[in-house]
Amino acid sequence: MTKFHGKKYLPWRCGSSISSVSEWKSSGSLCGLEGRRRSTGVGCVAIHSFRTSGVVSLSSLLSARRAEALDGPSRGSPPARSFWTVAAAFGALMAFGTVPTPLWPLFAGRDGFGSTMVTVAFAAMVVGAAAGFLFLGHLSDRLGRRRIIVPALLTSALAALLLVTWHGVTGLLVARVVTGVGTGLMASTATAYLSDLYARAHPERVGSPLPGLVAAAANLGGLAVGPLVAGILAQWVPAPLTTPFALFGVVLVALGALVLAGPETVDRQTAGEPPARFGLRPGGGAVFAAAAGIGFFAFAVMGFFSSLGAVMVRDVLGISAPFVTGLAPFAVFAASAVAQLALGRLSAPRMLTTGVMLFPVGLALTALSLFHPVLALFLVAAALTGAGAGLLFKVSVGQSVAAARPASRAGVLAVFFAISYAGMGLPSIGFSLAARQLGLRPSMIGFAAALSLGALIAVGASRRLGARAGG
Repeated sequence: MTKFHGKKYLPWRCGSSISSVSEWKSSGSLCGLEGRRRSTGVGCVAIHSFRTSGVVSLSSLLSARRAEALDGPSRGSPPARSFWTVAAAFGALMAFGTVPTPLWPLFAGRDGFGSTMVTVAFAAMVVGAAAGFLFLGHLSDRLGRRRIIVPALLTSALAALLLVTWHGVTGLLVARVVTGVGTGLMASTATAYLSDLYARAHPERVGSPLPGLVAAAANLGGLAVGPLVAGILAQWVPAPLTTPFALFGVVLVALGALVLAGPETVDRQTAGEPPARFGLRPGGGAVFAAAAGIGFFAFAVMGFFSSLGAVMVRDVLGISAPFVTGLAPFAVFAASAVAQLALGRLSAPRMLTTGVMLFPVGLALTALSLFHPVLALFLVAAALTGAGAGLLFKVSVGQSVAAARPASRAGVLAVFFAISYAGMGLPSIGFSLAARQLGLRPSMIGFAAALSLGALIAVGASRRLGARAGG
């Protein structure tokens, strides 16, 4: 209770003038208003528990007031609706990052560069993403989820504008860096925001796997949709290097407005110590390291097909149609998303085992397709590789979240995604350089062996840690 002018007042939000516990209990009112209930029910639930038990702490009431202030009835869309809006925004932004995938041969023809510059242009996004993850990704733990996601969408819309208006290698590289910054802001924040919104919309479903499944599907499903949409537009719509980016720019701005109407789920910390950027639970360091290693190798194959898949279809299979060149990266990311949705309820150990078996099989078939250049074989190889990588990625994200302190989830995920995106860029650059010196086929064999071995070692470490924890 709080004293004002010698009288005691209960600190509820709705302005009740009841000055004592007994007077309030006898009045029979809820929140000081006869029969009226707020749509959120947060404050009234706390006061109702006080009415029935006669005991409640000041801190509990103040916590209820803070939660109600964050998500009052006049503060935007309900959490359940905002959950799906954020998922759509997450998917659209990730799709925008892979829009150039089937267009790389067109960019190379327009701006006059080869396959090595394609991997550099792709890796430019990785640089921007790493900067976004490491320097900005943790901010949503302090400033709020929505306050980071809306700028992420607008940053990517700016990148779309640059791609439409600034032609040439320099403009392409700058736009890709800006794209990466938007990706870095979005990926770690959206995953945490979806968990927050689902918990608020369904407080009775503690531990539900749905937020993680939706986040993974939005992430990888978005990455799959990007090359498919771009390939369709480039094949059958005029201005193939302009239309896809203009379309996505408009969509990203519209989704930013919708997300802005949603509730915030983080109470801004205006006083006291801010949460650690990278805070792990006791004993979480080894778990996070193994998870980050798995994420690195899973994203390595995704980066390979995103940066060089279209080039390989054109150069090895002799197919230059943008729609067809976009099918390989689409197959990788679509299979990743489908595998997660279909097998997402398996236990983490079984998912890791399945993923690490599919992973080398797909890479071996990819190498085989260079000796027997058939489109169907290349697409099957891409799909199997993507399915294995998707299962590994899903488990690694969950392990990273479990290793994080609750107040540092976004910061820990930011570091995880920075490491994963490094895997998306660096091995592809190394493969491109090796292919110039050693040839495409030997380089592919070495690439497949190295990634398979690395994934096996990381999964083995994760399994040992899980067995030790279980024991």
